[in-house]
Amino acid sequence: MRANPPTTVRNLGILAHVDAGKTTVTERILYLTGATHKRGEVHDGTTVTDFDSQERDRGITIFAAAVSCVWDGHRINLIDTPGHVDFSDEVTRSLRVLDGAVAVFDAVAGVEPQSEAVWRQADRHGVPRIAFVNKLDRAGADLDAAVASIRERLDTVPLVVQLPVGREAGFTGVVDLVRMRSLVWGDGRDTYEEGPVPEALRDEALRRRRLLEETVAELHPAALEEFCARSSVSDGTLVAALREVTLGGGGVVVLCGSAYRDRGIEPLLEAVVAYLPSPLDVPPVRGTWDGAEEERAADPHAPFAALVFKVTSTATGRLTCLRVCSGTLRKGDTVLDAVAGRTERVGRILRVQADRHAETDLAVAGDIVAVVGVKSARAGTTLCAPSAPLVLEPPTTADPVVSVAVEARRSLDTDRLATALARLTEGDPSLVVRTDPETGQTLLSGLGELHLEVAVEKIRRDQGLEVSVGRPRVAYRETVVRGVSGLVYRHVKQDGGAGQFAQVVLEVEPLEIPAGTTGDFVFRSTVVGGRVPQEYVRSVEAGCRDALAEGPLGGRPVTGLRVTLSDGATHSKDSSEMAFRTAGRLGLREALRASALALLEPVAEVTVTVPDDAVGAVLGDLSARRGRVSGSTARGGTTVVTATVPLAELFGYASRLRGRTQGRGTFTTRPAGYALVPAAVSRTLLTR
Repeated sequence: MRANPPTTVRNLGILAHVDAGKTTVTERILYLTGATHKRGEVHDGTTVTDFDSQERDRGITIFAAAVSCVWDGHRINLIDTPGHVDFSDEVTRSLRVLDGAVAVFDAVAGVEPQSEAVWRQADRHGVPRIAFVNKLDRAGADLDAAVASIRERLDTVPLVVQLPVGREAGFTGVVDLVRMRSLVWGDGRDTYEEGPVPEALRDEALRRRRLLEETVAELHPAALEEFCARSSVSDGTLVAALREVTLGGGGVVVLCGSAYRDRGIEPLLEAVVAYLPSPLDVPPVRGTWDGAEEERAADPHAPFAALVFKVTSTATGRLTCLRVCSGTLRKGDTVLDAVAGRTERVGRILRVQADRHAETDLAVAGDIVAVVGVKSARAGTTLCAPSAPLVLEPPTTADPVVSVAVEARRSLDTDRLATALARLTEGDPSLVVRTDPETGQTLLSGLGELHLEVAVEKIRRDQGLEVSVGRPRVAYRETVVRGVSGLVYRHVKQDGGAGQFAQVVLEVEPLEIPAGTTGDFVFRSTVVGGRVPQEYVRSVEAGCRDALAEGPLGGRPVTGLRVTLSDGATHSKDSSEMAFRTAGRLGLREALRASALALLEPVAEVTVTVPDDAVGAVLGDLSARRGRVSGSTARGGTTVVTATVPLAELFGYASRLRGRTQGRGTFTTRPAGYALVPAAVSRTLLTR
């Protein structure tokens, strides 16, 4: 398999809410491009990207899966991402190595909570997108309503380039508003039949084409110039303008179809090639080495640099998935793990088809591949040419908020469990394993209850281990409600030889905690006259940060405070950075004990969709869980309730909701930061 020139490569992700149809879209893309010879179905458990046994059992995407195919002379590297909020870290790592994305929306539901969440993630990474409104064959499907929700909830300008032919069960095709043609799919036919715009839709198509031209002219100077001169925009100018607007993030091209019925996928692929960027269209990656910043463009002839975004363990060995950012990688090359500082030899290079692989001899800038033979790399590691070292910025990892205690049922399996947990966290950095210093329990922490449930089940299935799991624990924090001022702490130690002396005067005050965040820690110095040298000020700050690891209320991390070093004193011989770090740590601990503190608890935004006749019961249950309802919307016989609920109160909520709605209610959650724990609840927690 030969490498493709970067101009003919498209690296894109499929983003969506749970059950919007993104895996089905991926399956149809693979089938139409000839990468597979049979359509996979989610409900049959036969999809390529949902290959894990848990994904097939649960009917949802859990792990980001990469596949590769060819369309119209272009190599398309595609990552099918999870839609459940518990696995949002997989989406973040994927977006870090993608150039573009297709956001899939349900034509009935429009923009759903997790659709909005992944859209915001793509915004933060600057990833250009096009939108695909799926499931137009369903009862209640409405393209205009879905587009309106995109405009209102995603703060973007939708550029609708298609008009549906038929409604709901009668949906058979689309009118291409760019080239003014109809594309109609018949039953049992894989490709569309092109024809003129149906007479019944001609006036509406002309009206929407005019609206598209006007909207694009407002966003693109060349289109505006042509529109003013000719009162219209040519097809060529329109396509070029749509591409530039998409790459610049000024708007989003919107297409529609029904992936399950094989309708609308070919135009989607054409739009991917026409509007989404190649590796040459995105800015060069930036990295550092020895304090110097450097850029690397997607040039096959530049020094090699790649970012690892996923590590998986298979029956045949360890696979390291990476994006080649610059240069060329050949089988047998020696590369430098810039984070671990060791060299590795690349034994094989693989084109990934989910759980299947095709070997290739080389990968060039812009490629997404897997390599065998690299042993030390983790997600976020930079691999580079030893002669041109570089460290790229790694993907961010969300802080875990839920924990469970895990232990092997047989004491003989304790070492095997430790190995299994290490392998688990190697593949998923959002999972954290630690030992509770007080109880000695092994705690597994993650982003949600389902996240941990899947992780434990993976240990049971893959390793054949019997594991006992305790009730999940949430990550509480402590914060300052009322601080202290002028606290003097003197650290003096004399035990023969050089002594230690440091005196600090600390002011501690609450820091305003913005809604939806965990607060922060701010340190500043107002010392004048050089009473504490600058190098010692940095040591005091480091000591204060050390003290934040355990608060006086219950040994939980402390956040949401500002510490000011207002004065201090030194000794000509006995003062040192270590002495001032110790003074900062012990002084802040003493200041925290003298302050008034309160507990913070993680909260989640919960979106519950329930039948109208069950709304009262659901609202009552949310209230009993200390939830604060922020809104409700009626939607065709159902009500969508949005509330903020403490994460500790959500355990077991899925079963309770099913019971109160006869199995018809659904809910999704996403982290919403931290909030103060009520005094009565706090007293109960602190006495446990």
